[in-house]
Amino acid sequence: MLESNTTTRPRNVDWKRAAAILYGDWGTSKAYVIGLAFAVAGYGSPWLIGAMCLLTALVGVNYMVICRHYPNGGGVYASVRHRSEIISIVGAFLLIADYIVTAAVSALSAFLYLGVPHPELFAAGSIAIIGALNYFGPKHTGGAAILVAIPTVIVVVLLGLLAIPHLGDAVIHTQPLHGGFPHNWNAFVAIVLALSGVEAIANSTGVMKLNPGSTLENPNVSKTANKAIIVVMLEVCLLTALLGLAMAALPGMVVVNGDVNAPGAEGVRDYMLRYMAQIFAGNLFGPVLGHIAAWTVSIVFGVLLLSAVNTAIVALSGISFLMARDQEMPPIFAKLNSFGVPNAGLFFAVLVPAGLVIAVSDMSGLADLYAVGVVGAIAVNLGATSTDWKLQLKSSERALMFVTFVIMAVIEISLFIDKPNARIFAFTVLAIGLVLRGLAKESSERKAKAAQEAALEAAVLAMESTGKISTTSSESVPASSPRIPIATGTAAAPVPVPKVYNGPVLVAVRGKGRTLDFAVKEAAENGQPLYVLFVREQPVIAPGDRKKKWTDDKQARETFESLRDKGLGETIIPCYAVSDAPAHTIADLASTIGAERVLLGAPQRNTLLHVLRGNIIREVASLLPDDIYLLVCV
Repeated sequence: MLESNTTTRPRNVDWKRAAAILYGDWGTSKAYVIGLAFAVAGYGSPWLIGAMCLLTALVGVNYMVICRHYPNGGGVYASVRHRSEIISIVGAFLLIADYIVTAAVSALSAFLYLGVPHPELFAAGSIAIIGALNYFGPKHTGGAAILVAIPTVIVVVLLGLLAIPHLGDAVIHTQPLHGGFPHNWNAFVAIVLALSGVEAIANSTGVMKLNPGSTLENPNVSKTANKAIIVVMLEVCLLTALLGLAMAALPGMVVVNGDVNAPGAEGVRDYMLRYMAQIFAGNLFGPVLGHIAAWTVSIVFGVLLLSAVNTAIVALSGISFLMARDQEMPPIFAKLNSFGVPNAGLFFAVLVPAGLVIAVSDMSGLADLYAVGVVGAIAVNLGATSTDWKLQLKSSERALMFVTFVIMAVIEISLFIDKPNARIFAFTVLAIGLVLRGLAKESSERKAKAAQEAALEAAVLAMESTGKISTTSSESVPASSPRIPIATGTAAAPVPVPKVYNGPVLVAVRGKGRTLDFAVKEAAENGQPLYVLFVREQPVIAPGDRKKKWTDDKQARETFESLRDKGLGETIIPCYAVSDAPAHTIADLASTIGAERVLLGAPQRNTLLHVLRGNIIREVASLLPDDIYLLVCV
């Protein structure tokens, strides 16, 4: 239900969809991390991959605790913000750095698997195309993620089964690590990319289904989050370790200038799983089926990696919007197009990764940049949570989380020391972020000052018009002057109405127009109270949106002001909601006020836009109780 001054996101993501969303990022790492591990450690790489899988499991266990204590989403940015705005900003921009490189490395890896010429150009083009599709807004991402994740898991399991007969040879070929602890530590730090994606689950808790018995006021999503994390974590850790070990069974591979050459195939580092499928399937079923298996792996992982690009773009535009709503980034990042998508954030989410993949165009170079962002974001989240004494953590949970934080912090320090490009990249992202934050604060202060002056001027003019005062000077306003009554209509809060013969009518609008005019006329002729709901559709709901009123929204204000001489505040009740699920918002309010009829305007007639956006009329119809009629104005 909608409550006064509150806008909630629908919690309709079950553990299967949450797992699919998480797998779309977390599960892609095996596509490139196995080959990178061989490039830094040769036939000793299974030891490093095993250690990385143990660290991945450790981080996953800690994020079960984080998801339990932060059930409203936001990841590192939200979980740290209540303790320190500056630390939350640092964590947020480290996460932004991670998402930027996630989009770049996933796109590049996809086309390396597909074996196209100049994969960096194809990668940049795919990022641009996916960004263009996101202009129309993300829709049903959980369902789409499942469609991509299921065939990927099947292919990975089949590849694992093909690898099992070769494990004996793999154990024989596996060599001990050489070079001493500092050398092997640096090699380990270079392959911690498998950790990427775990923040996605902390970002998604705000839309997960609640535990039985929990409420919107006191949410708990531990059952949904834990199932999602456990399932994906087991797949990532066990199958990555299995395939990492099986890789050692491949004979004759050598490291040349940071890449990996195999007998009859050069440069297999960046598509190692494809090469493994070709060799293992070819040994059992012949070379033809070996090639078919290789292309099957390439296509399935290519699609999964492009899905990860989409996830990163959505996350980038979403977090920039969220920070703009909190006045931590310039307001242009909070401006939405007609599909509820922040154009500036989307443009940034496309331009930067596309430029990065062309500028670097090498998996190992992108890997260096990759780790510094994800490791930093995880370290900030774990460090802040483990040292927050207001959280009711068990002693064992707090100790384990703090130990994990120390490990992650040491890895991050190592990256800063040993990877100069990563250091420059991280400092550049943070510096740009702090500059944008300064511009946002300056803009916020200017707007606040202008709003105060405008409010004072409006109050004086209003009192002049009623004869309360006779001058526009602010000094002339009596201290005891009454406030001017203004209907607030916040967050679709029902307002008491006079007793009438029929039930109320609800009309949902995006602005002035024929639908609103028809609703006003119909309600007046039938003596019914009219609830006018203006829904501001946004892909991400920031904490500040929960307190937003229609008087703060220019378009909503213009819509409601047009009704002042038609009974606004008397028979016409203004309602306002910020929502990422307009259909649920409309249906909730209709049930709350006991509406007799709900009026909606016809959707746009552009068929492509209609499909991409989804049919809100069909959604509302499916959500409304049987005793509420739906009328569509065309």
